[in-house]
Amino acid sequence: MVNFGLVSKIIGQLLFLESFLMSWCVAMSYGYGEDDSIAFLISTILTLSGGLVFLYAGRNASSNMSRRDSYFVVTATWVTFSVFGMLPYMIGGYITNLTDAYFETMSGFTTTGASILDDVEALPHGILFWRSLSQWIGGLGIVFFTIAILPSMAGGSVRVFAAEATGPIRTKMHPKLSTNAKWIWTIYLGLTVACVLSYWAVGMEWFDSVNFAMTTTATGGFSTHNDNAALFFTPAVEYISALFQFLAGINFTLLYLSLFKRRWRDLLRNSEFKVYLGIVVVATLAIMYQLYTRVGYGLEHSLRSALFQVVSFMTTTGMFSDNAAVWPHFTWVILGMLMLVGASAGSTSGGFKCVRALMVFEVMRNEFRRILHPNAVLPVKVSGQPVPQSKITTLMSFFAIYIIICATCAIIMNTAGVDTINAIGISLGLISNVGPSLDLEIGDSMSWSQLPAYIKWTCSFLMLVGRLEILSVLVLFTRSYWKDN
Repeated sequence: MVNFGLVSKIIGQLLFLESFLMSWCVAMSYGYGEDDSIAFLISTILTLSGGLVFLYAGRNASSNMSRRDSYFVVTATWVTFSVFGMLPYMIGGYITNLTDAYFETMSGFTTTGASILDDVEALPHGILFWRSLSQWIGGLGIVFFTIAILPSMAGGSVRVFAAEATGPIRTKMHPKLSTNAKWIWTIYLGLTVACVLSYWAVGMEWFDSVNFAMTTTATGGFSTHNDNAALFFTPAVEYISALFQFLAGINFTLLYLSLFKRRWRDLLRNSEFKVYLGIVVVATLAIMYQLYTRVGYGLEHSLRSALFQVVSFMTTTGMFSDNAAVWPHFTWVILGMLMLVGASAGSTSGGFKCVRALMVFEVMRNEFRRILHPNAVLPVKVSGQPVPQSKITTLMSFFAIYIIICATCAIIMNTAGVDTINAIGISLGLISNVGPSLDLEIGDSMSWSQLPAYIKWTCSFLMLVGRLEILSVLVLFTRSYWKDN
């Protein structure tokens, strides 16, 4: 059975981390002299107290973690973080409804970017900073962040990482997982700082620069303003945002090898990166042509708008720099496909991931070859390395479950009055952690407040399984997981 004592001890340590992050917002509130400082101070105390309670409950637990424990602790961590993370919204009175507060917090930590807040500009600076910070922490993973700063969190941290990490294939840079985590978080922090300075250099205020840099590198999409497009009025800001979103969509292990080990050839030879780059280029040119010939944009404007929207949707950031709802329908199809595919595994983006799409294509191509050559040995290869058959089986199971969940949730939303097209779009968007759909009412304003409560809980579930890549969560609902053997 699950070692609940160990799970409790780990969650207690993680809540200490969350209370520490909330204390940053207390300082932010005091700095601006706003009334949300009390809400954050109370939330910090409650979160710290919750951590002590969990630690006390697991004080006598062993640190021997099984694979079963790892899947439970990852899912429980994300749910618990969201429960305590919604306290500042509710205590401060900025979101009074429990369902809405949980939805907003889950959207933040999973970097989805869907928001029930219709007027974010009315919020104090501390709350805005908390929204952005939650996305930044969730970008690479809550547990992964903790492994970097608390390598002795518990035995079996490799299993915890495996349950939270994205993508079917994982590359290690260093024998010690904690060292891997530190290097990757160093790159993540470096990208964020560079993004902050770049935004500031082209005219953004410091507060907006910090917040937008965190949500850009986390590919989350939360904004400090009601209208994203109002901030992206200069070409420089749009190009900078697209650049850092693109970089955040690359496998961070590849970024480490390229930046610190000077192994640029590894990046250029990587099959997934080539697919990622190729899709961005082709999709940008296709939409650029549509905007230039059918909408009447100038050549540079067409390139800039197409590039920004392609990168934003493929990295599942979900930001808008233009009113894409009035673009030709053909561009919607392209953006919808990009939203489904996503960027690279091991990045901060969501979606199906380029490497999985590549593997599915390889499987399909091999099947056509096998029709002509029944006895041929046709391995699936990624970057020249054969993929084990067990990974292929997992891939096909993942793909089938992905489609089934989207279809089921779309039907549920359809029963609530959401039309079929938008129900499918919202389901695909949330499970891909994109957030906004292409719907005129939900997409551009990024407001989800009009949805019924049970639909919002369904959406929260979709965001969670999308961020933890479905199987890590759904395994908890199987009979075999709870059997003693």
